[in-house]
Amino acid sequence: MLRALYPGSFDPITNGHLDVLARAARLFEEVIVAVAHNDSKQALFTTQERVKLLEESTSHLKNVKVTSFEGLLVDFARSQGAKAVIRGLRAVSDFEFEFQMALMNRSLEPNLEALFLMPCEEYSYISSRMVKEVARLGGTVSRFVPQCVEAALHKRFGARTQDTERPQT
Repeated sequence: MLRALYPGSFDPITNGHLDVLARAARLFEEVIVAVAHNDSKQALFTTQERVKLLEESTSHLKNVKVTSFEGLLVDFARSQGAKAVIRGLRAVSDFEFEFQMALMNRSLEPNLEALFLMPCEEYSYISSRMVKEVARLGGTVSRFVPQCVEAALHKRFGARTQDTERPQT
């Protein structure tokens, strides 16, 4: 089976992440979304909360599995039998860090390929950090995240969900 990993903190998952994931799901037989657990980072949502939000947000993608991991990505990829790591690139500014990470991963595991996918233009400026800031300040994030994430953000920050601005699907 041709399997890929899509690792990240996903704190929280955005529509940009979902767009990259949908593209990867068309290319691979299975994509494992791997939520990174890192004690040194201060996440808004726990690892378990992020996994749950991802599972709800990706339930329509039948060849996507969601899990979490700790430690080196290359070790986790090896344990899962993954042949590729999917990384999203929003802008040129993302490239330098992602390029360095891909080269480090290649030096640790030469058989693990890095594939960079770009989200569609309407999501290219969205970041989890900016979404959290907009939500924290009481702004509407319905255009940037799945509905379950919007609700979780509003619950976390004590704001009301503004469903009237969510586009109908």
